[in-house]
Amino acid sequence: MEVALFGGSFDPPHVGHVFAVAYVLSPGFDRALVVPTLSHAFGKPLAPFEHRLAMTRIAMDEFRSAEVSNVEQFLGSPSRTLRTLKHLQQAHPEYRLSLVVGADVYRDREKWLGYDEIERLAPPFVLGRAGFEDERVPAPVLPDVSSTKVRELLAGTPGDRTGRPELGRTVPRGVLAYIEEHDLYR
Repeated sequence: MEVALFGGSFDPPHVGHVFAVAYVLSPGFDRALVVPTLSHAFGKPLAPFEHRLAMTRIAMDEFRSAEVSNVEQFLGSPSRTLRTLKHLQQAHPEYRLSLVVGADVYRDREKWLGYDEIERLAPPFVLGRAGFEDERVPAPVLPDVSSTKVRELLAGTPGDRTGRPELGRTVPRGVLAYIEEHDLYR
């Protein structure tokens, strides 16, 4: 089974994440396994894992062939791609994994713990991102949106944030409702 492993902070998940999953499911992957990280590898503060997991499940709800996994919750901190890959390979020997990464993340691959082994276990499937063009990577396929920009928009929006046009174009409606309900990113 060809499985696209898409990991990330998903803090919060946005339309770029949704487009990425739609894209990897279209060229022939049998399944997308979406894995929110328990903690950021470089110590960046994140919203609580349970909220990011719930929001990611809401964002990916439209895809029958996508599963949002809480595997990193059981592997514990620090989150490491290599450890997650080894666990998944052992737990699911039927998977032929490819690691889905954006061109922005891929350019820093030499900083990853055990990159050579990661590449062997799950050859990267690199998605282009606006502003990170590279002749070895396909043309940008992901919208120019980031969780950082989304958090900035959320922090600067008083009151009900569900009607804000910028947020409505960058965050799935269900995720935005969850953020409001749980008063996140203020």
